[in-house]
Amino acid sequence: MSKEKLMVIKEADLTNNCPECFNQDLKLSFYQKHYASKFAYRVSDEISHQLICNKCNSTIYPVSWTEDIERTFDYYQKMAQPQPASRSFTSLFWILLFGGIAIVAAGIYFLFQQNLI
Repeated sequence: MSKEKLMVIKEADLTNNCPECFNQDLKLSFYQKHYASKFAYRVSDEISHQLICNKCNSTIYPVSWTEDIERTFDYYQKMAQPQPASRSFTSLFWILLFGGIAIVAAGIYFLFQQNLI
């Protein structure tokens, strides 16, 4: 079972007004998904975002954004540079792969040795 983890790639404190409490203390965060399992580690190209008011602790969804928040979001979205999507294998994967190849090669070797005698 792979574990999914959201890694922060960009955080910004915004001075726009909160649509809920009209305070100017917002936090915008951009996340990138990372998957880890026993055999592989994968970085996806999927990016998500979250806008939270630090005073009323409410999540502000795009439906209630003002034009100022949208402009600021577009600016910070361009600044958020995610890691490229990639996949790397763990040492356990490589040990099992080369161990399996060695067992198959040894089996073929002993099979040919029995036929030659």
